[in-house]
Amino acid sequence: MLSQRFLLLRSAASFTRRSFCTGGALKQGKQGKAPDMIEVRNRLREIVGASTNWSDHQQAMAERVSLSSMLAKSQNELPAKRMKDSYLEVHLPLGSEPQLREKYLTYHNTVRFGRILEDLDSLAVLISYSHTYNSELKRSPLSIVTALVDKIDMRQHVIYPDCDIKFTGHVTWVGKSSIEAKIHMSQYRDGAYASVLDATFVMVARDPGNKRAAFVNPLKPEGPEEERLFQEGEANKSRRVELSTASLLKVAPTQEERTVVHGLFLNTLDTNTVSFRSRVLPPSSVWMEDAKLKGLEICHPQERNIFNRIFGGFLMRKAYELGWANACSYGGCRPSLVAVDDILFQKPVEIGSLLMLSSQVCYTQGTYIQVRVHSEVFDPLTRQHNTTNIFHFTFTSDRDVPNIMPKTYGESMLYLDGKRHFDQTVAC
Repeated sequence: MLSQRFLLLRSAASFTRRSFCTGGALKQGKQGKAPDMIEVRNRLREIVGASTNWSDHQQAMAERVSLSSMLAKSQNELPAKRMKDSYLEVHLPLGSEPQLREKYLTYHNTVRFGRILEDLDSLAVLISYSHTYNSELKRSPLSIVTALVDKIDMRQHVIYPDCDIKFTGHVTWVGKSSIEAKIHMSQYRDGAYASVLDATFVMVARDPGNKRAAFVNPLKPEGPEEERLFQEGEANKSRRVELSTASLLKVAPTQEERTVVHGLFLNTLDTNTVSFRSRVLPPSSVWMEDAKLKGLEICHPQERNIFNRIFGGFLMRKAYELGWANACSYGGCRPSLVAVDDILFQKPVEIGSLLMLSSQVCYTQGTYIQVRVHSEVFDPLTRQHNTTNIFHFTFTSDRDVPNIMPKTYGESMLYLDGKRHFDQTVAC
């Protein structure tokens, strides 16, 4: 499962012990130290010509359209890159910089995982720009955005707020216009770095106006280990296609899944009546309709990304916090995150949008709680709703949780979809 980690954990000598991208995407930090997240975001603004000022930023984005002539007409025009060309190491000095710690601290003296999601998203973008770096260009004509968070697997449940964190990552697979980037996060404690999580992001490159796909540099694996990573990327792509084809929004459940749904239905029938409509909630169970939690966000310019839309990391943070709150309410105690799975970015969220988030406990098993968060933008003028993201989170509690029970056919499909995501997480 974790062969993707070997490059991220390999001796730094294999990547020439540099804590910056070889393509020049990120220089070393202050006083020779590894760069931090502030430098990561500043470098991203430099790459695309974005400004920290809202009015200037709008003008800079309008001027980016003129960079279209710099795009490659085909992938063959672009030089192949190596995995180490995009290698990046970034530190989050929570232990050595107490003033930074405040931003990441929870009331319970742990780290806000939503903030970590924001950092991971920024890193994935910069890693991708490092792969496509061209020293002859002052600004990149590519608009690289997050298409999918394929998987985030937690290696430990506790992230300490007073210990330094290190992120390492690089590109592991490339298509025509898509890039897979893997990131490993570790934390320094008791004299050594310990693994915290492994994340896989899928990014897409688009033209300066973010209207159509753009070609990216091909990737040339070096050695059998890098070749294995590349083949894993190919397998991941095939798996995503298969899962999309088998989506319950497109095809009927399998025979085994239909048996599960019918079993749940029979378990909720009132034995005192002969009616399909008379339903009774079994002991230690909760109706699915009673396991929801909703929220709304007004999308202000402060939360914009370098392309004048709402930052994907912000969306992930808000979705995670709502999902966590729902799991906490459902289980009756503070849950721990096990995995983040298959976060799909369907549409960008424009600044000024009304973002509506809806979380649903959709599957439970023992101490595990599977939560699905659906986000959509609402236009108050047209009264239209448009889905922007779907998030899947797997949590665990310190005690057995009630069984979630669907009542309608639609809820049964949510249950099966949650079960599929949970089974995939457990299988890994």
